[in-house]
Amino acid sequence: MNGERLQKELQGIYAVWWRELKVFQREKSRIVSSIVQPLMWLFLFGTGIGAGVSVGDLNYRDYIYPGVLTMSVLFGSVFFGLYIVWDRKLDVLKAVLVAPVSRISIFLGKVLGGCTDVMLQIIILFLFSFLFPSINPGGIPLAFVFLLTTSIALVSMGLAIGSLLESLEGFQVISSFLVFPLFFLSGALFPIDEKLPGWLTGLVKINPLTYAVDGVRGALLNLNVFPLYLDFGVIAFFALIMFGSGSVLFGRMK
Repeated sequence: MNGERLQKELQGIYAVWWRELKVFQREKSRIVSSIVQPLMWLFLFGTGIGAGVSVGDLNYRDYIYPGVLTMSVLFGSVFFGLYIVWDRKLDVLKAVLVAPVSRISIFLGKVLGGCTDVMLQIIILFLFSFLFPSINPGGIPLAFVFLLTTSIALVSMGLAIGSLLESLEGFQVISSFLVFPLFFLSGALFPIDEKLPGWLTGLVKINPLTYAVDGVRGALLNLNVFPLYLDFGVIAFFALIMFGSGSVLFGRMK
């Protein structure tokens, strides 16, 4: 009996994951924008600022490449929670929730679906890494692990927010209120060093995304401020907390 139950739960996880993947594949404009936007940050913003700014011996555009990768994970993962609100409006979510599987399995399937969507985008962005001479290709697998763990945390957070809200406008306001501080206080666009004012250093260090950026930068450029084990430990703990909180809120959703 337990084996049959486990099989049903796994089938439910797979079905939800597959649905999210097919939805992503049909949204061609979303795929294109998710690739074009980071490249614009790198080649327009990075080149423009880099004309007057460098970080040590590094080109500024190379320096922000790990930060832009993390930015892509942040925006793609958190805003994935918008689909919860949208599915609720279309009554699709109601049909999913009455399926003979537990809500935590449905939640896990959605998290895996969101992470798959985001990491496919990251793989495409990794294909452009040859345009940045300072990037170490051997560090890409470790960077991928950091970004995947970060995506698990942020997709869970986005789904948790979506579980609490019933309007698209409300989701966009609240998620934007969280996303932009997380990004701008992560060190994605500037070094974390003694030149920062004390109040800003404190905000940067309590931001979990800081450790994701630092870990990816350490993997790709060997420029991490914190030990990589600390970076990964913080991100893994953040992912655990977000997944637990998200699954509870999703389970209570009506």
